[in-house]
Amino acid sequence: MFEYEFMRHAFAAAGLVAAVSGSVGFFLTLRQQTFAGHALSHLGFTGAMAATLAGIAPFWGLIGFTLAAGLAMGALDEKLSGRDVAIGVVLSLSLGVGVLFMALSAQAVQVTALLFGSVLGVDAPTLKMLALLSAFTLIALALMLRPLLFCTLQPELAQAKGVPVRCVSMLFLALVALTVAACTQIVGALLVFILMAGPAAAAQNWTVRWSAGIALAVVCALACAWGGIALAYLSNWPTSFWISVLSALAYGLSLLTGPMRMSHFRNTSD
Repeated sequence: MFEYEFMRHAFAAAGLVAAVSGSVGFFLTLRQQTFAGHALSHLGFTGAMAATLAGIAPFWGLIGFTLAAGLAMGALDEKLSGRDVAIGVVLSLSLGVGVLFMALSAQAVQVTALLFGSVLGVDAPTLKMLALLSAFTLIALALMLRPLLFCTLQPELAQAKGVPVRCVSMLFLALVALTVAACTQIVGALLVFILMAGPAAAAQNWTVRWSAGIALAVVCALACAWGGIALAYLSNWPTSFWISVLSALAYGLSLLTGPMRMSHFRNTSD
């Protein structure tokens, strides 16, 4: 399997994305903002199709739209709370506009890759871009780790202590946007949720310690991503299908082998 260069690129790209999605996804589920990751993937699809229509690389449109949307969602965090219908309408409109751009650009191959991922088609330049994006995201997450934990576990106390809660929310959702852009290269815009939420939710069922939880989320995401590629190679079935199955199995296993502990994080510090 590793005799082929495209397989080596696929494993390297999946490893980078899994490390980022596991780390960021852990906080995304802990903050109960998994819907934000799903929403950003839809908006990213529209941005990628707009870039394609304009003759620009889809990756830049994907990053641009998700970053702008992430910052806006972070700034309007409290105002968006409880407005599921309005958010759903905006997302549906965004997806519809994306479909329009898709029809106008007539790029069927690129559309399929954007929606369902193309990890086996990752070339050297894309791999380098993913490496830079992953490194930047992980470094930024490490730098804001303490205030992010404080704002996540005790938001009222953090605000009372003068921590810029809204700014932290904006920066974090910007990192979520970058993670969505990276995940789209592997599993596609429609399935970003499986790498960002499944392994992280499973990790939170297995441990109450945030440090161990992040490590478990990354390991679980790596196992899902690499296992999905290997199974796709052996079965000739889509990689995204296998990653989805493994992610669902990991979460199901966590429900059977570990108590539901997400609420305990609110009262537990490392």
